[in-house]
Formats: sequence, C-alpha cells, structure tokens
Amino acid sequence: MRSRTLVGVVTILCAALLAVPAAAEGQLLKKLKDAAERAVEDEAASQVDRLVRTAIRCAIDDPVCPEQARAAGEEVIFVDDQGEVIVDDDGAPITDRDQAVATAPPPTAPGEGAWANYDFVPGDEILFYDDFSNDNVGDFPRRLAFVHGNWEIVEWEGRRLLRNTGPRHSAFTVPLPRALPERFTIELDAYFETTQPDLGIGTAEPPRGDRIAWLQSNWFRVDDRQTGVAAARSGGARMPEALNAVPSLTEKITPIRIMVDGSYAKVYAGERRVANVPNAVLERSDVLWFENLYNADGERPMYLGAIRVAAGGADLYSRLEAEGRVATQGILFATNSDRIRPESTPTLDEIGTMLTEHPELRLGIEGHTDSDGEEAYNQDLSERRAASVKAFLVERYGIDESRLETAGFGPSRPAAGNDTPEGKQQNRRVELVRL
Repeated sequence: MRSRTLVGVVTILCAALLAVPAAAEGQLLKKLKDAAERAVEDEAASQVDRLVRTAIRCAIDDPVCPEQARAAGEEVIFVDDQGEVIVDDDGAPITDRDQAVATAPPPTAPGEGAWANYDFVPGDEILFYDDFSNDNVGDFPRRLAFVHGNWEIVEWEGRRLLRNTGPRHSAFTVPLPRALPERFTIELDAYFETTQPDLGIGTAEPPRGDRIAWLQSNWFRVDDRQTGVAAARSGGARMPEALNAVPSLTEKITPIRIMVDGSYAKVYAGERRVANVPNAVLERSDVLWFENLYNADGERPMYLGAIRVAAGGADLYSRLEAEGRVATQGILFATNSDRIRPESTPTLDEIGTMLTEHPELRLGIEGHTDSDGEEAYNQDLSERRAASVKAFLVERYGIDESRLETAGFGPSRPAAGNDTPEGKQQNRRVELVRL
C-alpha cells in the first residue's frame, strides 16, 4: 500500500511540473526532485522501522532460528554477539544469514577484551527461572506474585519483557522454593526508556508498616546513575554501599548479575563489575522483592527480562574430590551453537587453573541439553559443545589433550524434570567427571 502511495506522489509531482511555465521549470524541478527523494527515503525508513519492530531476531550462529521463523511465514533479521541488529551500509537490517555473517564483527571469545577480568559465576542449582514465554502478552506473569502497580508482558524487539508503567513503588515478588542460601546469584535483563525508573531488589519482603527499617538494611539498586549494593542511612551511621553509573540501561537491554557469598556481594552490568562490597549483611528469605522505587509511566516505562535465581556451591575442585563429578552452569553457549560465550570466562579459568595446578588430574567433559527440539539434533549439539570446551582448554591453557575426554548425552540424562523452566535450565549443563 505504501509503495502505491509513493508512486502516486511521484506521478502527481510530475504532472504538476508539466503545468508550470518554462521560466520557473528549473527551480521547481529541483524542488520536485528533492520531494521525490524525500519520499523514497521515508519509504525506506518505514521499511527499516517495520523490520526492526516486527521481524524475528536470530543470532548469526543459530541455524535453527531462521528456518523456524521462515517456516512460520515470519521475516528474519540477524543480531551480533552483543544482540545488536546487523545492518548494511545504508543502515537497513540484513535479512540474509550469509551476508550477516560476513558483515558482523567477529564474536568475542572468553577471556578477551573486557571479559578478561569478569569473575561472575552463576549458581549451579536453579531455584527460579522465568522468561515469560509461557504467559500471554498483556498479562501479568503467573509465576510471579503481584503486589502493586501496572505490570504487563509485552513483545519488544523480538523478545518477551515485563513492562512497568508506574506508579511509584510498583512491586512484585519472586517466590522461591526455600530461603536463599549463603551463596546465591540473581540474573535479569533491564532497560529503562528514561532516567526516571529506579529498580530496587530486596532479599526479603519489607515488613508491613515498617518500610524504613527495611530500607536501612542492604539491598540492590539498578538504575543508570546508581547501580550496585545500596543502603539507607541508619541513625547517622554510614552503611556499606557501592554504586556506579550504568548509562547502557537507558540505551539497550543490559544484563544485570548479582553474586553473593556470605556477606560478600558483587553486582555486574554487562561485562563490568559495578559493586564489590565485602560486608553486606543481607537477610535471607524465600521471597525476592522487586520494586520500582522512583517512577515510570506510559511514555517512560521500565522493562525487565528473564529472571534467574540460583544457589551457589563449593569450588569445582573440592566438589570433584568429594563426589567425582560436578555439574556447572557457568559454561554458556550461543543458542543452538557450540560457540562458547565470553560470560563463561570465570568458569573456564577455574577449570584451566585446576588442571594446571593438578597435573595428575584427568577429566571427562560431558555435554547435556534439555528435551526441547529433536533428540538427534540435541545429541549432536551436546557432543559438539563438549568438544568445544576441550578444544578451548587445550588451546588457551596448554592442557595436554590426552588428559581430556569428551562425550555428549543430549537430553538422555536429565538432572531434573523437563516439565518446569527451572528443570530445563538445570538440564542445560556441562558436567566434569574425574577419570
């Protein structure tokens, strides 16, 4: 329809030109040419906007995503390692996978660039996971507990997000199967369309009628100006806190990760550690409290992505010594790919250091998947992922490859049921076995 409109505009402009006296023809010709060029540019911009808003976004190293999308009659655009849409020289999203691969910058490998000093390691026992994929757009997520405000699931740039449009102090809770242990991690994605929203995450529900006392204990704060471990002042005494600016929160969806070991709390935004507090005294409960502490509205909403909470464990070598086998959630792969993501740096470094310091140690590396998708595909994927881990350890840490054996088991050896989001997350893992 817009193409027909564009043709009509150009036709009318040309007809107008024929009716103009010759003396004014040169000047009007330039104006008509400029108008036609603007119309073409507007049409192109409209097509780009439509693709960005409605097309399915696929990672360039995910061969399954574009096939499934096109089989469903959907248009496809591709994103790079950082989730950014890959565009051509004219700024238009690329819809051909081969062209996207050739255009995108090479992906970052573990231990490279800013990831070299990244030390977040996710907990190995999944307590809660929800990416809102089993809920209807427009609803409040069924697995969260509503408290206050305007919260709804939206489709935004090809993914499900929880949107808050206010008012101040809008809140929900995440119910957990048991109280948080001494070691735990929290992961979520966040994006704010303004500097107004200010997310607070508490490890316990505020006491009724006594919010000030709750705010005087440590909690986590997420906004573009102050992200990290925060605390109110109590009786004039300064409480431990570490807060840093995270401008990316108002620019794009940003991963936020929290790691707590006893009283030691660290907070990360993307690949950067923004808080490092050794004396954070946090209450442990079976509820996480999420609150928009400041403001949001329909024009300036807050968006939150998938929420993942996990219990931590002892270091890998201690567990191998005690049990002979250890599962890790810290080795991450690109979707439907054996490419290791850079967030895996801390876990791979721990394994490489362990093998270097214990030259007698031989390891079996096992790849495991959940039951989603075809069994044969998952089996092959799990084998390739285990082999990818071995190749990385040999190349990066100089480990003799005779000390490492690999195997893939696909979905055949689940660590938990595949009927819950937590179970599926638990089953997507790499296991290390002492040989």
